[in-house]
Amino acid sequence: MELPFQIQEVLERLEIAGFEAYVVGGCVRDYLMGYAPHDFDITTSALPNETKRVFADVKVIETGIKHGTVTVLYKGMSTEITTYRVDGSYSDGRHPDAVSFSRSIKDDLSRRDFTMNGIAFNPKRGFVDPFGGADDIESGVIRCIGDPDKRFGEDALRVLRALRFSAVLGFSIEERTAKAIVFHRKDLRRVSAERVFAELKRLLCGKNIKSVLLNYSLVFAEIIPPLKEEIGYDQGSKYHNSTLYEHTARAVEAALPTAEMRLAMLLHDIGKPERRTVGEDGECHYYGHAEVSAAMADEILRDLKSDNALRVRVVEIVRYHDIPVDTSRKYIRRQLAKHGAEVFEDIMNAHIADDSAKQDFCRERIQKTREVLAIAKEISQETPCLSVKLLDISGKDLRDIVPPSPLMGDILSKLLEEVIDEKLPSEKSALLKRAAEIKDNISKQ
Repeated sequence: MELPFQIQEVLERLEIAGFEAYVVGGCVRDYLMGYAPHDFDITTSALPNETKRVFADVKVIETGIKHGTVTVLYKGMSTEITTYRVDGSYSDGRHPDAVSFSRSIKDDLSRRDFTMNGIAFNPKRGFVDPFGGADDIESGVIRCIGDPDKRFGEDALRVLRALRFSAVLGFSIEERTAKAIVFHRKDLRRVSAERVFAELKRLLCGKNIKSVLLNYSLVFAEIIPPLKEEIGYDQGSKYHNSTLYEHTARAVEAALPTAEMRLAMLLHDIGKPERRTVGEDGECHYYGHAEVSAAMADEILRDLKSDNALRVRVVEIVRYHDIPVDTSRKYIRRQLAKHGAEVFEDIMNAHIADDSAKQDFCRERIQKTREVLAIAKEISQETPCLSVKLLDISGKDLRDIVPPSPLMGDILSKLLEEVIDEKLPSEKSALLKRAAEIKDNISKQ
């Protein structure tokens, strides 16, 4: 395993001083999986004060000295160095109440979450892998170190970490570990919403997300309670051949792997049960479900402490995910003016993900949606006038026609509408003439 020269020298300095030292955790896992490691954490038999003495000639920050961690700024690289430790009880279900330092690398590895993260490496000593992590990586298996109930009881966020690794890496989850994940799902209530949401966003973007959503539906319903009503929900519609939750999982998988799109598809139909009606032919309908889903998505994302920009974007995609798909340039220009190019593209991509998760005949509509996306791109490249600010006149130019008032705003909006519909050029003289006509027409009413 090739290490940056700074990391090699840090390890050597600790060893010359008489201590053991290894790189550990994610960097070793990534290397064994064939990925280039980026973040290098070091664990050592040196106590924090001993580590500080070894690096007395460079800057050392006591980032977590209570738990044995210091950060060494060495030759332009910042590296966390943590003393071998054994964790005490976790009364808050997230952090150890106290730690005991150890001189044994196995003690330190035994407190970690999964076997694939419980491997250490030293250039001279090679790999230390007491729990078979390398074999589990080769087999594509996520397995807790020791007793799964103890591991998840210590830190409930590990429930979502396991699902994230499964979703992102495509690994299966060992049976005892899988059962413990479901059993400890309610412990997630003890974890901050911010931490839960951070893991949720990352795991939703994984390539194996459909399998994870379907196999661990109760965990996701714990995070987002309204999802529970989707599980096993018969949609009673000719457009669907699966339950509402299965459709949602398939739509998430079909969406582009961005937090915005995956969250939008996770929540796009969450208001359906509230809007269910049954026609005379026995077919179920869900009129207005997009608006209800958008309102619910907004509340859910607020509870999860989403940042405002992400929340607003996801809610807009959900609200308009089922608008008509029309290839006319007039329609597309209006939608671009309303939503902006990026969000309108997201809305159309939501259509594609939604149709991909329905009956086969619904997928025939995807090509039309792709045509809309292509036309929208063409229009956007023409730098069209799609907002009042881009008109070739402003409120100041209209003052000779109408004083500053709500009427002025109405006239500007009407002018923009006609420019978007290509009935009127965005040229000052034409706009002023048309503004006067609109004013006269309003006065005559």
